Amino acid sequence: MQTGLKAVDSLVPIGRGQRELIIGDRQTGKTAIAIDTILNQKQLNSRATSESETLYCVYVAIGQKRSTVAQLVQILSEANALEYSILVAATASDPAPLQFLAPFSGCAMGEYFRDNGMHALIIYDDLSKQAVAYRQMSLLLRRPPGREAFPGDVFYLHSRLLERAAKRSDQTGAGSLTALPVIETQAGDVSAYIPTNVISITDGQICSETELFYRGIRPAINVGLSVSRVGSAAQLKIMKQVCGSSKLELAQYREVAALAQFGSDLDAATQALLNRGARLTEVPKQPQYAPLPIEKQILVIYAAVNGFCDRMPLDRISQYERAIPNSQPEKRPGLLFPIDRSPHPEQELGPSEGNSTYIPSLTPRITRVSLIAIHRARTRNIYGTGTGCSGI
Repeated sequence: MQTGLKAVDSLVPIGRGQRELIIGDRQTGKTAIAIDTILNQKQLNSRATSESETLYCVYVAIGQKRSTVAQLVQILSEANALEYSILVAATASDPAPLQFLAPFSGCAMGEYFRDNGMHALIIYDDLSKQAVAYRQMSLLLRRPPGREAFPGDVFYLHSRLLERAAKRSDQTGAGSLTALPVIETQAGDVSAYIPTNVISITDGQICSETELFYRGIRPAINVGLSVSRVGSAAQLKIMKQVCGSSKLELAQYREVAALAQFGSDLDAATQALLNRGARLTEVPKQPQYAPLPIEKQILVIYAAVNGFCDRMPLDRISQYERAIPNSQPEKRPGLLFPIDRSPHPEQELGPSEGNSTYIPSLTPRITRVSLIAIHRARTRNIYGTGTGCSGI
């Protein structure tokens, strides 16, 4: 399942039927990640030829302000995403029993698609407020409180909800229900009761951090703490080939960057690692509500991982990124191919016949030639003719 976010699709891939937790403090872009995922399905659903290829989205708003829900409806309406989306809202002004029941209502709608051979995505935003509503009901009913005054069966509350997300076998229709629960933490404390419960239930988590958000890294995803237990099994093989080493390089960069702050002399290899890591950190940045198609993500990540951006100023990376996908060698159009939605597209790639969706050929030599041609053309446009910023 493609989210349209480079940081997620390349480093924390999500498969259909998976339960991937989005966790972080308030105002760190958790809802934006979920909304980007819904918006990204627009182009995929427009290419669908049957109901079984369409991904329907169910968004459950729990305990949010009515104005926030209205703003969300407007965003989805402007992007024409309401035609495949369902919104279930139990706002902050609604009684606690409604906030408690809203996720189950949304899940029942998602299960309809799953059980009828279709695919659905459900977003619970957020389960922390559902747990608070359940605590309120339990205390009023005089049930004995436990840790943090939550009732003893609050783990069962979330497990029976999230375990309904699954991918069915081919014999039972091959439908799926993917869940993206959202949990809000306090001051980054993931060891609190509700966060640890949901982390243990789900198949991985996407961690957003306040520090990264204020440093301008948005989406503010900490790729070191974020993990997908399904991993590359749910990833396009071409994406796995392109970004295979990027997570390791980012981990090495974070380790070396902490030592480099002390100002000690660094050798050439360490300087090169810091230089590459700074650009790999810059690449996942994306504007809000602007998901990127998977074929354009691969072009951008390939350029960064293979050193095309190493000698480019950091403040020009985003402009370079926007330029790459919109360019293709005019003299050699056969170098770019349409991408198929199958998990092994390299076996089915062929010349383009009027298809507007392109991906570079998997032949390393040809791919590098095409990227060099694009790179030279775009650096001339960005910097002007005759600059030494080619980075090749």
